[in-house]
Amino acid sequence: MPPYHTLGDIPRKRHIAFRKPDGGLYAEHLMGTHGFSGPASLLYHIRRPTSVLSTRTLRSVAVEPDPDPTLRMRHFELTKLPAGDSATLDRVPLLFNSDVTLWTAHPLGDDDFFYRNAQADEVLYVSEGEGLLSSQMGGLAFRQGDYLVIPRGIIYHLEQQAPCRLLVIESAGWLHTPERYCNNVGQLMEHSPYCERDIRRPDRLVVHDETGEFRIVVKRNHLLTEVLLDHHPFDTVGWDGYYYPWALSIHDFEPIVGSLHQPPPVHLTFQADGFVLCSFVPRLFDFHPDAVPAPYNHSNVMSDEVLFYANDEFMSRKGIAYGSLTLHPSGLPHGPHPGRAEASIGKQRTNELAVMLDTFHPLQVARDVLEVEDSNYGRSWLEETS
Repeated sequence: MPPYHTLGDIPRKRHIAFRKPDGGLYAEHLMGTHGFSGPASLLYHIRRPTSVLSTRTLRSVAVEPDPDPTLRMRHFELTKLPAGDSATLDRVPLLFNSDVTLWTAHPLGDDDFFYRNAQADEVLYVSEGEGLLSSQMGGLAFRQGDYLVIPRGIIYHLEQQAPCRLLVIESAGWLHTPERYCNNVGQLMEHSPYCERDIRRPDRLVVHDETGEFRIVVKRNHLLTEVLLDHHPFDTVGWDGYYYPWALSIHDFEPIVGSLHQPPPVHLTFQADGFVLCSFVPRLFDFHPDAVPAPYNHSNVMSDEVLFYANDEFMSRKGIAYGSLTLHPSGLPHGPHPGRAEASIGKQRTNELAVMLDTFHPLQVARDVLEVEDSNYGRSWLEETS
């Protein structure tokens, strides 16, 4: 959970009269999770957030699975997927189960509407580009390598200042900082690979006092609904709390190293119900004189492993490139490609950069990504292909 934050003007006490210059009341709005017992923020709007002119269903965004359920290693070359117009409406689904859905987006422009995901927390990994994430809580600048964490229900808009490629992780459960990094009051401890100084929060609150017709596209129950509001949704004059969008750069994640190979949990960055998200970053290799830095062969018992390659280097793999996505499903052991363990001995460091998800329930492959699958990936561990 990110630390307490506040922007703009708020009254001294919660739930007391907070008046506009004309004597009217600002509209108080509590936004949070788990009823009234989870993280929350309290916002103050110029107008009521309930003043909706109309709603209408746009379309379903339910994901269709690959019709071939054969258990096998999978590799997808995501940079071969076509670009779309929208960062929110033209996302291409990749992998999914009841806990998490992965999408990719390469938007050609900015949306002319606002977006609210009301069914999932979102993490947007910015593999390319930079821009501004605006929300009811203010503006948050982002750049290449950022994880943008957007809790469900928050209305937001992305403005690109350089063309973006995004890996989008939708979490059906609450996504948060790992419990093992935090003390009993929620502070990140000394052994955590990142701390509160690395977390960037909204730092500019532009108050929009505009009326008219403002489109918000809401995702809920795998449907997109257009909600027409009679005023600009970013009319917040002030807020405080723990519930807001925030950013963490993968480049600020501090690697944990040892004299012998460290297992994947040392890369843990976020946790959620049913999966964890990890960051592989440039780091020194193991320093025992007989160390084998490449990972040992291992079986994913009760876990599917997904890797998104954010550059073209990964010490245990061949045949992958920037934008590759691999799925190593539970039920099949996997490990370094032939020759990679031997080649890693004596090496001092790696410059790899990758985002990993380990899910605790099986993933399905989306039909939409089959066109960019590397059908020979499952044979890439054979010696004759090395």
